[in-house]
Amino acid sequence: MFYWIYDYPSAIVAAFFAFAFVAATWLGIYLLRPTIRSWIHTDQRANDMVGFALSSFSVLYGLLLGLLAVASYQNYTTVTDIVDKEAANVAALYRDVSGYPQPIRRQLEHHLREYARVTIEEAWPQQRRGVVPKAGSHQAAALFATLMTFQPTQKSEEILHAETLRQFNNFVEIRRARLVNVSSGIPAALWWVVALGSLLNIGLIWMLDMEIHLHVLLGGALACFLGAVIFIIAAMDNPFRGAVSVGPEAFQLVYESFLKPE
Repeated sequence: MFYWIYDYPSAIVAAFFAFAFVAATWLGIYLLRPTIRSWIHTDQRANDMVGFALSSFSVLYGLLLGLLAVASYQNYTTVTDIVDKEAANVAALYRDVSGYPQPIRRQLEHHLREYARVTIEEAWPQQRRGVVPKAGSHQAAALFATLMTFQPTQKSEEILHAETLRQFNNFVEIRRARLVNVSSGIPAALWWVVALGSLLNIGLIWMLDMEIHLHVLLGGALACFLGAVIFIIAAMDNPFRGAVSVGPEAFQLVYESFLKPE
């Protein structure tokens, strides 16, 4: 829902969220203060009732935001683990194919090297735009086709070939999991609930009656923190997009350590 935030630096977007919430709170306090006083605070107990409603609502809304923050962080760490496992599988495959005889060994190493390269240089930029990449599919298919042409002639080659195929199947499953998570995120319906809750929260802050400087100070502090929490949820919502995202560092490490041509 907040896809536009991924096009700007995180610090600027975080400041914008905080400023927008604080500005909305302060503007409502100054503009609606006379109306709210004459309409709501005719009874001296009204402020207590508004404060009770605000505290009760904050518990429910805070619980929702907390659960969403935890879910976003867990999704982020899950995707990080998937990327690390895929890179580790590429390294393991490269180790396995190094035991094949020439010339098939050279072909298999070339396919793995190209897969890592296009994943870093082509697939990751597409993932950062929310596009499920096709880069790497050709190299993976070519790797499998080359493996299928190998006919073991010795018992050791049979064992090595079986282990390589098992490792390749794991690699395919993990790669598919990475591609599926490119478009994962919090459902739009939940974001509408978050937006409605933030409006209600700010509205209840407007309804409080206290000295203006205290009202502005407390209302601004609550609004600033509310904006910061919503920003961090949105920033981690899509794990491959924006500055707070999963990068190709694991693949770069494997490429530099094992696959890069001498």
